[in-house]
Amino acid sequence: MTLLGGGAAWPLAARAQQPAMPVIGFLDPTSADAEADRLRAFRQGLKDAGFVEGENVEIVYRFAENQSDRLSALAAELVRRQVAVIATRSLGARAAKTATSTIPIVFMLSEDPVRLGLVASLARPAGNATGINFFSTELTAKRLELLRELVPRAARVAVLVNPAYAARTEATVRDVQAAARAMGLELQVLNANTSQEINAAFATFAREPRPDALFVGTDPFFSSRRSQLVNLASRHAVPAAYSGRHYPEIGGLMSYGSDANDAARQVGGYVGRVLKGAKPADLPVVQSSKFELVINAETARMLGITVPPSLLAIADEVIE
Repeated sequence: MTLLGGGAAWPLAARAQQPAMPVIGFLDPTSADAEADRLRAFRQGLKDAGFVEGENVEIVYRFAENQSDRLSALAAELVRRQVAVIATRSLGARAAKTATSTIPIVFMLSEDPVRLGLVASLARPAGNATGINFFSTELTAKRLELLRELVPRAARVAVLVNPAYAARTEATVRDVQAAARAMGLELQVLNANTSQEINAAFATFAREPRPDALFVGTDPFFSSRRSQLVNLASRHAVPAAYSGRHYPEIGGLMSYGSDANDAARQVGGYVGRVLKGAKPADLPVVQSSKFELVINAETARMLGITVPPSLLAIADEVIE
């Protein structure tokens, strides 16, 4: 009986000595539904690094549901939970950086993290944060140029931005104004931070001189409201350019930008490296170099637009 008792106790003791499963804190400004594709890509990056959710790693999710003022409290929750690493994007990176100077942070940003004060330099982050810069805001001028090529008759362009993210909005407006001047375009800047304000922005098209095209700024909120934006652009018959392929995939006219899903996969890979012991200070910020032009040919036909052969030749995907 002594032998049996000892044999029964040994597996329990062995299990008790096993290290606890590491916990990742996932902080996002939008919602799980809005980020479903990026979440899958993130988990794939983790898997490639040897970590599978529920098997050898746990993920605690915190979504701000497009309420950016909640991000600080959500980041603080993850810090109190003492997660091993925080994966985040956009405004979540600032909230996480403010909440902790010790817990590793891996971010996904469409802006320069040095200018935002998140890292000392791209090559040597020097703090507790690193990640992926997937260029989107920086592609503003090129996106407007492609929109003009697709809609050569355009003389007046409406630009939709989110005033809640002041730094990004200022950069977008500055860059698009410079590009518009070079092309001789007239701009109309519209602000929207809620679903109702998006509706109101489109309602101005009926009251004011109608724009010939619409340029939608890069923003997590706009991404989460992409169905609303695409439907309104279709209803008002306004050719629109967006920052990511998830817009033309549901009927938007065109997009040009970095592959955000690939960036999310890379974030998962970096999180895996941190879990294995790498320090953010030693992991250079990765500059995404995978840009893609996606055109929805069916939407173009509906708008009476003939896609120029020059754009068809360089498009990464043409959706029929």
